Amino acid sequence: MANQSTIVSKNIGQILTSALDAGQGVLRLTPTWVPRSFLHPGRRIKLHPDDYYALGADRGGIDERWFASTTEAMNENRLPDEGLSYISFEGKRFLMKEAVAEAGVRMIGKAMWDKYKRWPVYSKFFDNLGPIPHHMHQQHKHAKLTGQEGKPEAYYFSPQMNNCDNHFPYTFMGLEPGTTKADIRRCLENWNKGDNGILYLTRAYRLMRGSGWLIPAGVLHAPGSLCTYEPQWGSDVFGMFQNIVEGRFVPWDLLVKDVPKDKHQDLDYIVEQLDWEKNVDTHFMEHNQLIPIVDKAASGPGYTDKWIVYGTIDGQQVVSAKELTVQPGAKCTLKDPGASGWITVQGSGRIGKMKLQTPAMIRFGEETDDEVFITYEAATRGVEIENTGTEPLVGLRYFGPDVHANLPKIGDHKKQ
Repeated sequence: MANQSTIVSKNIGQILTSALDAGQGVLRLTPTWVPRSFLHPGRRIKLHPDDYYALGADRGGIDERWFASTTEAMNENRLPDEGLSYISFEGKRFLMKEAVAEAGVRMIGKAMWDKYKRWPVYSKFFDNLGPIPHHMHQQHKHAKLTGQEGKPEAYYFSPQMNNCDNHFPYTFMGLEPGTTKADIRRCLENWNKGDNGILYLTRAYRLMRGSGWLIPAGVLHAPGSLCTYEPQWGSDVFGMFQNIVEGRFVPWDLLVKDVPKDKHQDLDYIVEQLDWEKNVDTHFMEHNQLIPIVDKAASGPGYTDKWIVYGTIDGQQVVSAKELTVQPGAKCTLKDPGASGWITVQGSGRIGKMKLQTPAMIRFGEETDDEVFITYEAATRGVEIENTGTEPLVGLRYFGPDVHANLPKIGDHKKQ
């Protein structure tokens, strides 16, 4: 494919140092595509129409692009590097995961490196034609029983990525207050008897471009058909609780994928994985909806920086994200207290010495100019961003845990 570079898998120290020095701490990342065998691609993530099944029809269509990821996609029959981001420099590629292991302090900062020894989060575009099954991501106490980590996550519906609604722009979230564990157990008992009826026990929220949601681990959700920017914890655990979606049967294996083998038929255990209090919250929207908040301290003439993912889960700052808009001819110095993964969703320009260009179409395997990783050293020193085009330059960037001292709380948008 065009722009395909040579993969370097050993002794990356020297090339990484050269890349960090040349990019002044900003690293070019290549597109990371992930298929899901049980979903239908929404076709808004700019992949060439002929390439949505580039990994084989048996693997399913490509409906996700992962950003700054050191987390493997836990698909069946997956490739060894599926879900992992590559850094590109002077015709060579090497895994971002290996770069963090090699130069953790320069890449993500001492505090995060000392605590996690990895980049513990990732983000993606999640793009489907219709809704997906009502499912949850395990809490840590359950995920660790299969040697994994729990996964809280967040959503943002970027206007640039949503020129159309596709089939179902609504997301079911949580459970209707008053629902009992016996009700959910009954749905599991009816898995092979037709539609198990779990959607009768929840409510759907209309998805609004330019807004988002915070989804704690253990909370059921059935994402709708808007293309979603999805910062989240670095894990790929899930359990599907809905057995039929748009006439497609969901196998039991996808319910118990991340359940200990001796619990695969233990319905009480499966239900106990849910964070019950958060699922039946009578004020779910009030406690979880994200409306962008302008960060006035980080905005100025010709540029606006907005919080798009903020707030805490159980008191912990898990992941956060911002949207920067720079008007034509304007420039600004981006300075953050931590590293971030950046994806350009509109316009063209530069970040430091590196080109930014939003592609109209991408061939599978092709390298692009829209994605970078802003390392801790670049973020804390400050990096200049300039719009050299004729339309706004818009970039989304997400951060790891406990980065911001001034992170807004859920509901703070009402103070604007």
